[in-house]
Amino acid sequence: MASDRGTLPRSAGLGDQQGSWVEPTAAHSRRLPSAPRERKPALFALAILLVALGAGAAGLLVIRASAHVEAIEIVQQVNAGAQIPGSAMEEVGVSAGSAVLYVPWSDAAQVEQYFAANTIPPGTLLTQKMVAQHSDLTSGQDIVGLSLKAGQLPGTLQPGDKVDAFAVTTICGINAGDPVASDLQVTGVSGSAGSTGNDELVTVAVKPSDAGSLACVSSSGDVALALLPSNG
Repeated sequence: MASDRGTLPRSAGLGDQQGSWVEPTAAHSRRLPSAPRERKPALFALAILLVALGAGAAGLLVIRASAHVEAIEIVQQVNAGAQIPGSAMEEVGVSAGSAVLYVPWSDAAQVEQYFAANTIPPGTLLTQKMVAQHSDLTSGQDIVGLSLKAGQLPGTLQPGDKVDAFAVTTICGINAGDPVASDLQVTGVSGSAGSTGNDELVTVAVKPSDAGSLACVSSSGDVALALLPSNG
């Protein structure tokens, strides 16, 4: 009698089943699923805007730094208390962003009517603090104008200098060579007295007691000025 166990097919054996299995992958080759990257266009646009603003601000600073305005530079020494002459001023460019309270070149004509609060050396950028509306040195004195030719005044006469006035001839009750007025403050000089015969206009501050005599001798051109050594 045949056994029922002999009817099992060999193809169903354990060995054949193992041959048909799929081998598992190695643990190190497995990857976890990654979340999709979230794009943020708003942040990207903001970054571009900040870069553009930074570049624009830097460009504006460069433009401002290179911008210039015209100011007044003193090129001749102006002594304290002297009226500031136009010949002592020149136009110069300064940075527009300067914190110095400079006097603009457009005010040059007005500056000629003012006085130096202190001695201003050449090469100085004129500021508001250097200018005064009145001069303490000429307070209480008369201002007399003199029209002088070459030989009647020093060639280097400048506002702020101190001079003595002498009579050239005997006139107005004053002998030739005698002093007419002493220790005069020169407040203004204009024109140029040279060999061509041109006159140089000089204004001086004189004591009221000497103003009449000085005006008398100067009206006929019989006065000469001598620069005092204290001006050095």
